[in-house]
Amino acid sequence: LLLGSLWFLVASPASSIFQRPTGNPDPPHLQYLLEPLHAAVHTQRGATATLPCVLRALPRNYRVKWSKVEPANYRENIIIITNGLYHKNYGPLSQRVRLRRGHRYDASLTITKVALEDEGRYRCQLVNGLEDESVSLTLHLEGVVFPYQPSNGRYKFNYHEAKRACEQQDSRLATYQQLYKAWTEGLDWCNAGWILDGTVHYPIINSREPCGGRLLLPGIRSYGARDKQKDKFDAFCFTSALQGRVYFIRGHLNFKEAGQACRNQGAAIAKVGQLYSAWKFSQLDRCDGGWLAAGRGRQHCGGLPDPGVRSFGFPSKELRAYGTYCFTG
Repeated sequence: LLLGSLWFLVASPASSIFQRPTGNPDPPHLQYLLEPLHAAVHTQRGATATLPCVLRALPRNYRVKWSKVEPANYRENIIIITNGLYHKNYGPLSQRVRLRRGHRYDASLTITKVALEDEGRYRCQLVNGLEDESVSLTLHLEGVVFPYQPSNGRYKFNYHEAKRACEQQDSRLATYQQLYKAWTEGLDWCNAGWILDGTVHYPIINSREPCGGRLLLPGIRSYGARDKQKDKFDAFCFTSALQGRVYFIRGHLNFKEAGQACRNQGAAIAKVGQLYSAWKFSQLDRCDGGWLAAGRGRQHCGGLPDPGVRSFGFPSKELRAYGTYCFTG
């Protein structure tokens, strides 16, 4: 889809006689499951993470079922089912999950080699006839959100093309929570982009005329859900820590020569998500324009005060003026 690029970095409930007339209803009482001490578990890509689920008692003929809610379609996909003695794994996570089994009451779920798509909401459900109960937990990945568009200009992706473009750049479409967090950390972008649930937004720090006008307050501007096939926007991608290293090779190279220079060292030309990850997690800080596997670039730091990854656009791939960023895993 995308070919070559040049980038650089600088450092009210109803009332009844059985309910209280005011306030929120009491949460459902958990007879067998312990309420988790923390509702969110934070991790990074490549790490091992454990989602806690502990029983206070073992009922007769019970089962524990772990599942994950997918934001793109709101479906709940089963991951693992156990009766305390035996278990069975399901779905794409089956090769990377196991029960912790720290003791006989422990039904916690351990995920190894955490991937970008593992972020989200998980449910541990005790299946015990009429006394079913469950607890929900959220797995959060530490990472960075970046806007992305192709070489032929803005607003060219339908939803499926945006999803594929992020995946090709070692990232995935961001969730709303990830975009919101990025906005609180300073992301200011006037072009609207797809996110994972099929809605379209753009984050604004500094209100201005081209971005909804000066009178609108800063925030996440929303276009809502759009037609995934027909409507065209940019993409907001999310990436996390690398299992590898990004480094720079100096030179006056065109795009083809840049790729060969990386391959000569047993590496590959870096992807956009890999560069953002190296900047975020490995403190990569260079003021050198360099090719990437997508099509943008810049020759100098530009005097901008905030740290970040700077993009210059899409220079001719025949131009011999830049170095290259390489990735080795």
